[in-house]
Amino acid sequence: MPSVTELHSILKSSKLKTEFELLYGLSGKNIDKQIARYKRLINEFKAHFGDSDLSLFSTPGRTEIGGNHTDHNHGRVLAGSVNLDSVAVAVPIDEAKITMYSEGFDAPFIVNLNELNVKEDEKGTTTSLIRGIAARFNELGYEIGGFNAFISSDVLVGSGLSSSASIEVLIGSILNGFYNDSRISPTEIAIIGQFAENNYFGKPCGLMDQTACAVGGIVTIDFADPQEPIVKKVDFDFASQNYSLIVVDTGGSHADLTDDYASIPTEMKAVSRELGVAVARELKMDDVVENIEKLRNKVGDRAILRVIHFLGDNERVVEQVEALEHGEFQLFLRMVTESGNSSNKWLQNCYTIKDPAEQGVNLALALSERFIHHIGQGACRVHGGGFAGTIQIFIPNENVNDYVKMMRPIFGESSVYVLSIRPVGCYQFKLQ
Repeated sequence: MPSVTELHSILKSSKLKTEFELLYGLSGKNIDKQIARYKRLINEFKAHFGDSDLSLFSTPGRTEIGGNHTDHNHGRVLAGSVNLDSVAVAVPIDEAKITMYSEGFDAPFIVNLNELNVKEDEKGTTTSLIRGIAARFNELGYEIGGFNAFISSDVLVGSGLSSSASIEVLIGSILNGFYNDSRISPTEIAIIGQFAENNYFGKPCGLMDQTACAVGGIVTIDFADPQEPIVKKVDFDFASQNYSLIVVDTGGSHADLTDDYASIPTEMKAVSRELGVAVARELKMDDVVENIEKLRNKVGDRAILRVIHFLGDNERVVEQVEALEHGEFQLFLRMVTESGNSSNKWLQNCYTIKDPAEQGVNLALALSERFIHHIGQGACRVHGGGFAGTIQIFIPNENVNDYVKMMRPIFGESSVYVLSIRPVGCYQFKLQ
């Protein structure tokens, strides 16, 4: 591993150019920006920990492309890793302690690796994620050890691009690289991250986010068995269609939305239990329709509608993958629109009933649909968990500037992300 001084020299040379192009695209301007970013983080590491032999890690954010709220009921999803990421400058240490500084935070996150039980007062914090990931490594028989790190993420919190999953996979990748010879698969790193978020952080998330961040590229994931999800790469280049993938952050706080998110899997599973199974994946539409009278009395209408969404979107993922694999991009876009309509009408995750006056997601969708109607092509949908946050839109490259000019004055200068699909997931730079 190179020292701080040596690493600065490596960044100035062309040695890492291929790796930067792989992670961030071919744009020289973008690569220069990333090199400056890494230099800044290396200097921050040195300021906190001194000069050391260093390693560099990167984990992408993710964009959900198909299957909205299907993963937590053992369904299918379609997702892609993106060119926004979380990065770490790190070094292993002999002490059984992880110390991690994060850009924008004054105090470090510190975990004693001899204390790996759940701490109730830590829930909802980055410290809880570090502790939970280390605990699960240990439970599974993998090696753990201390490290010092300085991290940064441009996967903004609340952007709908899975900032927490990106950090979880980054932490797991550091432990994997330093203490397990990188032999743990990306899929298992993802499962460990989900364990930490569910049990230590306290959020009942599915597994899509972590898997998409860890594996990379465009992937379809089947969670019929959540402990052994079937992950399949989808060979398709959005850029070849002269289309851009854009995510718009409409604002709104996610701080009080945990109950909204949790209600979705809870209600789907309530319907499933009434029909004698554990999760919605085990149901057929006829099962639901034939028992609607009974279900209405037991679980209520919204729970039924949410299962109807699940069953439709779960099958739609298969159709979306087939459309992409056969190069039928316009068919794929029609299904993006169908998925968005299903989320809005039946899943009902475009605003929270706690504050019906705030409907940034629906406002952004209304404006986007009007824009698409005007240009005659494209598709949009709610993105990710919903209730607040982001939408996703696919439009031709020639229309991107006009769309950005329309949306930024309404939702903020930093609200619109024009993304590209990153071909790799969790990544340790080859510095030797």
